[in-house]
Amino acid sequence: MSFLRRFPLKAVLLSCLGTLVVTLLVLNFSAGEKKLDEQIPRLYGLHDPQFQRTMGVLLGPPILSGNRYEALINGDRIFPPMLQAIREAQKTITFETYIYWSGDIGRAFADALAERARAGVKVHVLLDWVGSAKIEESFLQQMEQAGVEIRKFHEPHWTHWGRLNNRTHRKLLITDGRVGFTGGVGIAPAWTGDGQDADHWRDTHFRVEGPVVAQMQGVFMDNWTKASGEVLHGADYFPALAPRTADGEGRAQMFSSSPSGGSESMHLMYLLAITAAERSIELSSAYFVPDRLTLQAIVEARRRGVRVRIVTPGPIIDSQTVRRASRASWGPLLATGVEMYEYQPTMYHCKVLVVDGLMVSVGSTNFDNRSFRLNDEANLNIYDPVFAAQQVAVFEQDIARARRITFEAWEQRPLHEKALEHLSSLLSAQL
Repeated sequence: MSFLRRFPLKAVLLSCLGTLVVTLLVLNFSAGEKKLDEQIPRLYGLHDPQFQRTMGVLLGPPILSGNRYEALINGDRIFPPMLQAIREAQKTITFETYIYWSGDIGRAFADALAERARAGVKVHVLLDWVGSAKIEESFLQQMEQAGVEIRKFHEPHWTHWGRLNNRTHRKLLITDGRVGFTGGVGIAPAWTGDGQDADHWRDTHFRVEGPVVAQMQGVFMDNWTKASGEVLHGADYFPALAPRTADGEGRAQMFSSSPSGGSESMHLMYLLAITAAERSIELSSAYFVPDRLTLQAIVEARRRGVRVRIVTPGPIIDSQTVRRASRASWGPLLATGVEMYEYQPTMYHCKVLVVDGLMVSVGSTNFDNRSFRLNDEANLNIYDPVFAAQQVAVFEQDIARARRITFEAWEQRPLHEKALEHLSSLLSAQL
């Protein structure tokens, strides 16, 4: 009683509530695991067989040969193959995405998924709770009534308030365990069209066949089990997959990361690739806010003679804070000769890394702290000089529609821009 007289119940409750809020903020806005804090030593080049051994043993799943892949440029060429694969599915469809909003393209996917579920196909849809906040409820009702299983990733619940800042940013579609899609697109009107104006974004997605599709399915299953508690397995989901190319060709691996299972693995994968580069690095990055280690690795690559070209969004972007935080970090890059370009026609949402004309990494991962340490991400790593050359050609086309930013222009930007960029950079841990 003496305690309650000195500290009224209301004050005690408010104190407890305040402590809870602070605890949740700490849990949600800290990575939780120890960060990489030392630069990766350069022990071999990217063409050295040791590089692929490291990528397939130290970091990720085995690199598998016999895969076939196709780059799909912008919505007009991305969505029709995805919808066709859904409509042709006979046994299973697994679909995970961050963005799923309202609009005609969202309705088209809901219609196709619902139709397949009514036809007896087992359809599983995993949506991020934050990223799918703008989806029409009627889409969800339509799919669920047809038999589609829908789960929301990290939907708020008292048992896991500390994970609200961990989102699934993965973009995966697998049909019958045989055909896979991954890349940068969300299911929303902005991704439709052909990147022709500010309302229709520039993006790339990839269609895949071959043994690596089983790894893509495994990445989906990782988060499906977390969200549903259900384990999906068997030949309907994991059929035997024959090679789709000649022996030894079409080498690829499906790489993933998650704060709950090694948040630094994607970060480390990129650092190793940059550190191993000998000739060239081409990076398409929708959100380029590099940390100290990544900046250092890129600068060191440039100093040893590697040509580095980076394309990021220009003035048309969905987050000016990200653009400002990105530009704040460009000084050391520009000073060492890194070529920085800002895409002009529309929002640039691509996420593609090409190193030494051999390795291509494509998927959901951005060059920022949120992708490296906070989100669940997935990238397809392809080791194929022919495919790499094709992606460099696409990159060149993007550069032709971009504006190069020189070191002199960067230094001479107005004082108010510098101030805003510095303030934005203070938020880089959460961008």
